[in-house]
Amino acid sequence: RLMFCQLEPSDVGLASKFLLENKDFFTPWEPLRDDLYFSQEKIKERIITQNIDFKAKRSLECYIFLKNNNSIIGTIGLTNIVYGPFQSCFLGYKLGEAYINNGYMTEAVEKICSIAFANYKLHRIEANVMPRNIRSKRVLEKLNFEYEGISRKYLKINGKWEDHEHYVLLNSAIE
Repeated sequence: RLMFCQLEPSDVGLASKFLLENKDFFTPWEPLRDDLYFSQEKIKERIITQNIDFKAKRSLECYIFLKNNNSIIGTIGLTNIVYGPFQSCFLGYKLGEAYINNGYMTEAVEKICSIAFANYKLHRIEANVMPRNIRSKRVLEKLNFEYEGISRKYLKINGKWEDHEHYVLLNSAIE
């Protein structure tokens, strides 16, 4: 049902529309964002950086679209990809408010994990979630991520240091 796409700088309008439409919905789950963060100039800079990091195999950050739809419904990414003996990355994702509770994010996470394991040959995918983010935790649990513990005051979210639960999915094909 979904397509993953990397944006080009010329697609800044699509990304801007998605962020502005969901600004209030995302606020409780993200760092404080000033108005500059939502400017087309800064969004364009982030798209350029995402593409550079993708080419260098440091990250894979994608925008999620429904097939046959020209609007972004979410984002998903593998960041801080580290190779060598670690072979690991961090998973992050967000879904627009109009699209929650339809299984889209479960489908997206399942797909990006298969890409991480098959294409990037990673051993470990890590995800950190605030304990009160029940929907996000449910996605990880459905896909067999294992809870490893809690990181106290891990990230400053919406102006407050928040605890995060640490989840991990291991690549069973790599021993």
